[in-house]
Amino acid sequence: MSHLRTVRTPTLEIAYEEHGPPEGTPVVLLHGFPYAPRGYDAAVPLLVAAGRRVIVPYLRGYGPTRFLAAETPRSGQQAALGKDLLDLLDALSIPQAVLAGYDWGGRAACIVAALWPARCAGLVSCTGYNIQDIAASVHPATPEQEHRYWYQYYFHTERGRAGLQANRAGIARLLWRLWSPEWQFDEATFAASAAAFDNPDFVDVVIQSYRHRFGYAPGDPSLEPLEVALAARPPIIVPTIAPHGGADGVGPAADSAGHAHFFSGPYERRVLPRIGHNLPQEAPADFVRCILDLPHH
Repeated sequence: MSHLRTVRTPTLEIAYEEHGPPEGTPVVLLHGFPYAPRGYDAAVPLLVAAGRRVIVPYLRGYGPTRFLAAETPRSGQQAALGKDLLDLLDALSIPQAVLAGYDWGGRAACIVAALWPARCAGLVSCTGYNIQDIAASVHPATPEQEHRYWYQYYFHTERGRAGLQANRAGIARLLWRLWSPEWQFDEATFAASAAAFDNPDFVDVVIQSYRHRFGYAPGDPSLEPLEVALAARPPIIVPTIAPHGGADGVGPAADSAGHAHFFSGPYERRVLPRIGHNLPQEAPADFVRCILDLPHH
C-alpha cells in the first residue's frame, strides 16, 4: 500500500492510490458499490505502461476516506459523489483528466463530465449514462428488474440498515455473485475489497444513497443546486466510450442500448460477452482499451 496518499477537500480527507509518471495524462478510476480500488489492480499496470498517471480514490464511506466534520451529512446521493470527484481534481491541481468508472464511480464520472466538461478529457462509463432520474423513480420497472433491485428495497427499511450493519461482507459477497454470474472470484479477491467496507460511515452513506435515489430520504441541503441541475438529465459532450458487460446481473446490457441520445460528443458503446457488473476487474484489458481508445478531446 505504499502508493496510498490522502488529500483534503472542503468536506473529506480522501484516500487515494497513485501510480505512474507524474507528468502523464491523468486518469481517475472510480469504484462502485460494493467494491473498492482493488477492482482496478489489474488495470493500473496497463495504464502505467501506456504512460498514464493513474489515481484511484476511495469513495466517501470506503476505506481510509474520512469526513472532516461530524455535522456533515453522511450522504451517498449522486450530487455528493460528483462533487467529491470535482473537489479531488481541485485538491490535486488537476485541470483536466480522463474519468473512468462503474456503478457509483461511473455516476460520479458522468456528473463531472456533464456539469463541468472542461475538467473531463474523456469518459469511460460502464453501462452508459449513469445520472439518476430521481423524479421517474416512482414509476415501476418490469418485474424482472424490480427483482434485481431487491437490495435497494431492503435498504429502504430499518431491517435493511441493521442487516447491512451486521452483514456488510455477506451482503456484498452475495451481490458480487448475483451481478457477475460468470465470474469465478476467490475469497482472497473478495476479502481484499471487503476490507474497505469497515469504514465507520459505510452503512450511513450506503443507506442514504439508496433511499435518496427513490425520494425516501432528504439530501444534503448544500448539494440541492447540483441535484436540480442533474434532474434536467444534462447531456454529455466529452468523448465517451461506454462498455457494458453482457452478463451484468443488475443492469442488463439492453438497458444502455438507447443511451446514445444523452451523448452529444463522440460516443461508442461496447458490449462485452460473459462479463458482469464488475467490468474493470473481470475484463481489465478491455476496460483499459476503452480508455486508450478515447479520441483526443
